[in-house]
Amino acid sequence: MSLESNKENAIELYRMAYLGNPRLAVETYFGEEYIQHNPEVADGKRGFIDYFERMKTEYPEKSIQFLRCIAEGDLVALHTHQTWPGNEQYVTMDFFRFDERGKICEHWDSIQVVPSGAQNANGMV
Repeated sequence: MSLESNKENAIELYRMAYLGNPRLAVETYFGEEYIQHNPEVADGKRGFIDYFERMKTEYPEKSIQFLRCIAEGDLVALHTHQTWPGNEQYVTMDFFRFDERGKICEHWDSIQVVPSGAQNANGMV
């Protein structure tokens, strides 16, 4: 698989799961194995589906903007800006590892609240 197709697949997986269809996202983009490193999400495909189904139910009005996507070797990094109900805003960095068939098999992330003030005018997005 090419770096470009891995980038496209990581974005589409995230978009599909985030907007409410994690089961189809898993069926379409995951490999045989899926290792989850976020301590708030159970390991494996079932943990991923359960988490995003709960987010769809609890926060149906959330939105996501993909800011950057970088690929190197078998890794893709996504930089996103998310807005949740009550205008809570987050910036995330997600890292996906792809297997030899071009399927996602591992995930790490870091999530940061966008603060109301900053020591510089550069912004987080």
